[in-house]
Amino acid sequence: MAKRILIVDDDELMRRSLAFNLEQAGFEANTAANAEDALELVALAAPDLVILDIGLPGMDGLDALRRIRGQYGTPVIFLTARRRELDEVVGLELGADDYVTKPFDVDVLIARIKAVLRRGSETNQLPPEQSILRVGDIMIDPRAYLVTVAGEAVELAPREFELLHAFATDPGHIITVDNLLARVWGAEYVGQPQVVSVHIRWLREKIEPAPDQPRRIVTVRGKGYKFVPQEVK
Repeated sequence: MAKRILIVDDDELMRRSLAFNLEQAGFEANTAANAEDALELVALAAPDLVILDIGLPGMDGLDALRRIRGQYGTPVIFLTARRRELDEVVGLELGADDYVTKPFDVDVLIARIKAVLRRGSETNQLPPEQSILRVGDIMIDPRAYLVTVAGEAVELAPREFELLHAFATDPGHIITVDNLLARVWGAEYVGQPQVVSVHIRWLREKIEPAPDQPRRIVTVRGKGYKFVPQEVK
């Protein structure tokens, strides 16, 4: 059964062109010109993924993202036309699963869509006992999108969650920045180390008692990072 993609953009030509290309790629595409209409469509028949422009008339894309992720948990890929908007998305880390800057190559966007859908599918197919990961005092449950640290629930944005999961599956070993980029963001991000450093800083603020003196995610100068499990107290 074809995956349903909702395209939300106020540019009619963009909507029509992208919908056509997605349908040619085997998806079912619906469109909305604004966030309000998009939220109604999501409520009526939840899509498998939403492609959401940030700069929308009326309710903007950031507010729409909060509602879509908060109420439905639907994966979202942001479209952004200006570098300022991209910085805002990365800075706020509100929970988008990925972002693509305009103008973009349709093939690149389709590859990103498939990657986001594949990650969700792989997680849902895992038996519950295999999906839960316990490393030291951290528990990660991808099916429930839940993380606890020393028994306390911690709320993580999607990239932070995937980054922590990548570390926890390879504890005690050095993981290079390019390896993290390929595993968490995709091979097309290799060569953008600042993306990793920013997200690691945010992640440390949520799981480290003293983020400036991290014990769980340790920097190995010139090599990368290492996840050090902490004993359960």
